[in-house]
Amino acid sequence: MSALSVQLYSVRDSLRKDPAATLERLAAAGFDEVEPFDLVEWAPRLEEPLRTTGLRARTGHASLLTAPDLPAVFDAAARLGVTTVIEPTVREGWQDLRGVATIADGLNNCAERASSHGLTIGYHNHWWEFARLAGTTALEQLAGMLHPPVVLELDVYWAAVGGADVTALATGLAGQIRHLHVKDGPIEQDPASQVPAGTGRVDLAGVLAAVPGATRVLEFDAYAGDVFAALAEGAAWVRTQTEPPADAQTEEA
Repeated sequence: MSALSVQLYSVRDSLRKDPAATLERLAAAGFDEVEPFDLVEWAPRLEEPLRTTGLRARTGHASLLTAPDLPAVFDAAARLGVTTVIEPTVREGWQDLRGVATIADGLNNCAERASSHGLTIGYHNHWWEFARLAGTTALEQLAGMLHPPVVLELDVYWAAVGGADVTALATGLAGQIRHLHVKDGPIEQDPASQVPAGTGRVDLAGVLAAVPGATRVLEFDAYAGDVFAALAEGAAWVRTQTEPPADAQTEEA
């Protein structure tokens, strides 16, 4: 089974109050990893809780293209054991090929600088990267301009909101997608409408099958109820999509 992670933005309120207790609850829910956000800010507060819970943080989000001090981002990543630093959002520049090329150049340059630190660079999408551009989507144009070391973290929900056929998209970009943001809902921009993975309208099963080796990172941008319970429910569903059925396990044994 691919690693099961959770984007810590999902539990940001709890995290601000007590990082150690928050990570303990996630570890107890069966998560293998967490994905920090704002690496430079959070590295000092997460280092010890990660060590005591045994959770890994192989991926982390940090603004790269606008970072005032890129080495500080790389140092924060090293402090937490992060090996892939992901640009979480670029809002402007998707309207034409020149803008997309500028974004790609920035990510490629970051990747060159990160390589000497043993780090990989990635990009995480929202919905605005899926406007049609030159016969395809802006995100697919970006993917074609990225150098091989740069990877994609496909946010499946926002891709669906953007109008993408998410299973076809994941299949087409499978060679570049190393991580997935797994979340569900009615496929609308309001983040408060998101629901536990496997209970909404997104074809998550198709995407998980298309990129079986990608890290599954559960996330809620917003959730009105008990977010820990919702994450645990989603995690249980993801496991049903990646683990062989009990009778198959018995036959193999």
